[in-house]
Amino acid sequence: MADWLIIRLPRDPEADASWLTADSDGNALGTTQGGPLTLAAVLAASRRVCVLVPGTDVLLAEPDVPVKAGAKLQQLVPYALEEQLADDIEDLHFALGRRAGESGRIPVAVVARKPLEQWLAQLRTAGIRADVMYADSDLLPRNPGQAVALLEDDAVVVRAPGAAPVSLPADALDEALQFAQGSGVPAVTLTDESSETVREAAAAGVTGTRGLILYTGAAEWQRCSAQVEAARAHFDGIKVQLLAGGPLALFARELPGGHAVNLLQGSYAPASSGSAGWQAWRVAAMLLGALLLLHLAGRTVQLQVLKKHERQVDASIRDTFHTAMPGIPDASDARHRMEQRLGVTRGSGTGLLGALQQVAQASAQVPGTQVQALNYHGGALEMKLSAADAASLDRVSQSFRNAGWQASLTSGSNAAAGYEGRIEVRANGS
Repeated sequence: MADWLIIRLPRDPEADASWLTADSDGNALGTTQGGPLTLAAVLAASRRVCVLVPGTDVLLAEPDVPVKAGAKLQQLVPYALEEQLADDIEDLHFALGRRAGESGRIPVAVVARKPLEQWLAQLRTAGIRADVMYADSDLLPRNPGQAVALLEDDAVVVRAPGAAPVSLPADALDEALQFAQGSGVPAVTLTDESSETVREAAAAGVTGTRGLILYTGAAEWQRCSAQVEAARAHFDGIKVQLLAGGPLALFARELPGGHAVNLLQGSYAPASSGSAGWQAWRVAAMLLGALLLLHLAGRTVQLQVLKKHERQVDASIRDTFHTAMPGIPDASDARHRMEQRLGVTRGSGTGLLGALQQVAQASAQVPGTQVQALNYHGGALEMKLSAADAASLDRVSQSFRNAGWQASLTSGSNAAAGYEGRIEVRANGS
């Protein structure tokens, strides 16, 4: 599995975002960073991107909806929460989580469409594509036997065992601690404007003796430690853990569990992995297509050049054919016909080539014989030879006759180097 890039959007739109990288098991791979979203975009490549939005802007609830609701579940949930909603249902986005076993309760996250679309626009502007989006309060750790709370800046989040987290303003810390003490806490997330409802819900809780795990920063603990210590008697122990680098590393450990409700559903769902994969490979595919087109164009040009050379070679063959075989106007299949003629000539041993072969053999048989001139005309080869004496020339003539040629010494005379003469050679029957 790929690593995570966890980006937390601030409650104040003018403030900087914060982010952290973590491995697939939720273990932080560094320290929390902060700044413009464009800086985080550099880290998004090859990582899954989890975006956390302010829990104060998201209503988390667990309405009781019939298990057999099936496909109508999405339609029933808004009406099951209608009494807790101040806005029109049409202006809200409802995201559903996974139902636990056969329980009738189902986790739901409700957010107004306007801020959701603003968050997505911020991410698009920075070049970031979110794979999942959660309310940051929904990643507060779960503990089956103790309440868990996070106190930071101007907000406090409380999760009672088996319940959805509740987000409250920091000045409602006493009410938050009352939530942490009780059982059967209403599974809702409330904003600053709902403090009166918070007090009523807290008063309805049953007092218990569970423990409390409180995560907070050093500054927040210094400011609120007296209030927490005053409530210690109502808990079976309070454990305080200071977060030096903020809560992102704490949230990261909850990612592998998959319990949080992903807001990116329905019309806000990210493109499928196949579509995203195609987008990632589209440039490579376009480059490959361009390369193939260039290859085809190159092959086409090469073929045209080869055809041009072929036509030139064919013209040369025709010219050579007419020169070597005058009187034959049809030059079709010239190469094959010339090869046949050459084969016949070589096989028969007659003609100029045969005569020349016999000249070489006769000269080798009669030492001192030299060919001074050759003239081939009308099927007869006339040779001017020089030798030691007339008898030597006669032996050359006899060599031709012994090989099946007609040969006769037509003239001869003494010379300074010995004896010179002319011999005429013809093939038998010509």
